[in-house]
Amino acid sequence: MSKAIIFSAPSGSGKTTIVRSQLELFPQLTFSISATTREPRSGEVHGVDYYFMSEGAFRKALEGNAFVEHEEVYDGCFYGTLKSELDRIWSEGNIAVFDVDVEGGKNLKEYFGRDALAIFIRPPSLEILKDRLTGRGTETEDSLEKRLGKAARELSYEKYYDVVILNDDLDTAVDETRTLIELFLMK
Repeated sequence: MSKAIIFSAPSGSGKTTIVRSQLELFPQLTFSISATTREPRSGEVHGVDYYFMSEGAFRKALEGNAFVEHEEVYDGCFYGTLKSELDRIWSEGNIAVFDVDVEGGKNLKEYFGRDALAIFIRPPSLEILKDRLTGRGTETEDSLEKRLGKAARELSYEKYYDVVILNDDLDTAVDETRTLIELFLMK
């Protein structure tokens, strides 16, 4: 089994920004593209952002044991990591990087064990998280409350991760993450 790096966090914690920075810093890291049953958002491309699948195709792939892990994140909305995606990354001699929800991250860490570095990105507080999500301008009052409720539950998952990075200053969080990855790659 080859190495993997797992990132999870509540929405709005800065996880995707931190992941992108690490992909730029380490050329041997390759983003693992997840499969999903949700509809593509504007500008998203199949095979680049996600592997978009119908619910039927996803369920058939599940029956065929094609996934390392999967979750039904919302009713009828599945996300998962295809084994073929890991084969693609590892055949290129690279290390898989995951940007996944907390349950998927926990499952991936259990699957990979010591071959994975699991990083949980923590926002400074739920109040600051609310400000960040509001600042995006993409949330309704109802969706904001749902995300904050979900974030409160997700914070309880940090104990399943190897390390927690507090993202109260993005540059510091990026630097701390870089150092962790450098140490992990030397093992």
